[in-house]
Amino acid sequence: MKRSYAATSTPVGPPSIKYGEGKESNSRICLTEAEAALSSSSHRVLISGHPADTLGGGGQIGLTNIEIIPSTVPEDIPKGSTSPFEYVLQTATRKAIHVYSKEINNKTLGEPALIIAADTIVVSHVGEILEKPRSEKEHIMMLTLLRNWPTHKVYTAVVVMTPLESAIAPGYAMETSVEETIVTFDKMGKMRESFSEEHCHAHFGLSPIIVTDDLILAYVHTREGADKAGGYGIQGMGSILIEKIEGTHDNVVGLPLRATLKCIEKVMTHDEPADEFENTPEE
Repeated sequence: MKRSYAATSTPVGPPSIKYGEGKESNSRICLTEAEAALSSSSHRVLISGHPADTLGGGGQIGLTNIEIIPSTVPEDIPKGSTSPFEYVLQTATRKAIHVYSKEINNKTLGEPALIIAADTIVVSHVGEILEKPRSEKEHIMMLTLLRNWPTHKVYTAVVVMTPLESAIAPGYAMETSVEETIVTFDKMGKMRESFSEEHCHAHFGLSPIIVTDDLILAYVHTREGADKAGGYGIQGMGSILIEKIEGTHDNVVGLPLRATLKCIEKVMTHDEPADEFENTPEE
């Protein structure tokens, strides 16, 4: 990233979240040296996606002058037509381009200096893409699936764009990144009810069963995971569901900070394409 962004968010209590909705918060972002000029200026930094999710660790980056611009582009890419990697990247890219197209000619506020879009999906053991639960019933089924087949993957795509002064198409620079993290729920999975606690410990070296049906139901009723891909979040009460994480921790919490900073740095130092008329010799 070119600038420093600091994201400050006003926590929204779990009960206020409804299925099919995302939490929104007031966010600030901050980066490092290359981003200093941006954070200390009035340049607009736009975030698209669900800020409470994608900026879960945003306060660690420190961006300023951030605006949350929800993308209304339909997330209707057929899940069976592409890999999870391509699916999440295409979805985040569509969000970024949608916001760019909507704001680039904003005569009141001016064009944005930076656009950051993100999308997160959870992928089950059989490759099924899990997004946000649409109902309490689906939420319970989703967490039960992840509990019974405990190891799954979390993918987060980050897309960073900045407008270019050059009139050469497409008129913007873009950098992307997709992060993958492996998450494991209770190891016993669906075998848990077949063995006693002593048997589990003696033969599998496992601790007593934690993720029961009652625990899943209680967690669902908190609504903490109602707006999250896969139906859970690890930064709150959802941490009790998790046994271990392999990979980038903040990818599961929200925005993968290191990957986002790298994208911002690259896009902010992007060389403008040479105008073909600039170097035309005079006759």
